[in-house]
Amino acid sequence: MSQKIADVQSSEDSRHIAIDKVGIKDIRHPIKVRDRSGGDQHTVANFNMYVNLPHNFKGTHMSRFVQILNLHEREITVDSFKEMLHEMTEKLEAESGHIEMQFPYFINKAAPVTKVESLLDYEVTFIGELHEKKPQLIIKIVVPVTSLCPCSKKISEYGAHNQRSHVTVSVKTKAFVWIEELIEMIEAQASCELYGLLKRPDEKYVTEKAYDNPKFVEDMIRDVAASLNADDRITAYTVESENFESIHNHSAYAFIEKIK
Repeated sequence: MSQKIADVQSSEDSRHIAIDKVGIKDIRHPIKVRDRSGGDQHTVANFNMYVNLPHNFKGTHMSRFVQILNLHEREITVDSFKEMLHEMTEKLEAESGHIEMQFPYFINKAAPVTKVESLLDYEVTFIGELHEKKPQLIIKIVVPVTSLCPCSKKISEYGAHNQRSHVTVSVKTKAFVWIEELIEMIEAQASCELYGLLKRPDEKYVTEKAYDNPKFVEDMIRDVAASLNADDRITAYTVESENFESIHNHSAYAFIEKIK
């Protein structure tokens, strides 16, 4: 045990090429996220963790990334997520760091007519970056919704084709925003929102609501962008919408970006 073990990662590298991101991908770890109701939602996140590597070092210490995760045990929250950025760059002696934390987030929703409750899951990602000791947090959410084609409704004697759509929003904020607020903002711009459980009166309601509120992929993404523009807490964003077409073997897609 007294024999010195070589630290190969810290040895000199003669190629003089710096690496922008090096680290670990796809490691799962339990987390808890505070929801708007005041409770804690316990879930499992998938982590990607990277730092920069100067040109003169051969490698980074991969085990330290895992060590940082396990030091927090089950207490990883939004606040401790930011702390992890600082810890990671300090322990790995890096100038910049990047962490992605992707997890399923559940909201208990009541059906529109019968009010029967059920859970609906959303894909949420926190993306943290640290450059020159300045942290930056991006919140990314994928929201499934319903869209109904205005053209199909206009040209058909009866009925209209609709599709399930994924609206993906990434935002930078200057003040706190609940995950639920962003989801509601997006769902309000769809032909209709989705629910985990629907009885027949609810199914009638959502079908007719979508029919009365037809939207192209262009309409939906512009309406979402307009809602984000109206919120002073949001400083920058990207919005993309993909409609999984029901009468075509392709998707319809649109993208908008607002850079601070």
